[in-house]
Amino acid sequence: MPQVIFLPHEKFCPEGMVVEAEPGTSILELAHAHHIEMESACGGVCACTTCHCIIREGFDSLEEADELEEDFLDRAWGLEAQSRLACQARVGHEDLTVEIPKYSLNHAAEAPH
Repeated sequence: MPQVIFLPHEKFCPEGMVVEAEPGTSILELAHAHHIEMESACGGVCACTTCHCIIREGFDSLEEADELEEDFLDRAWGLEAQSRLACQARVGHEDLTVEIPKYSLNHAAEAPH
């Protein structure tokens, strides 16, 4: 079973974490299953950018992002060539190293009420 390394993030995973992953599981599902509370304002349906992550190792083992994911990624804070939405990126058969960016754009939480 592939391993996914979540790099340390001061809010969501201060120590970092290494977990085994069933192929086909989304990075967001995997994070939540291990109590890494990555943001997901849309509930994981590819309608925001709050679950933006950067795949530091293993990026090429993921299926390519579809057009909808690419459109949302264009709006993500700190976009990099290896950026993906954790709700859409599914673990394949290779190990991954995932970085959760320090900031995200959460329009639902940041909008004036």
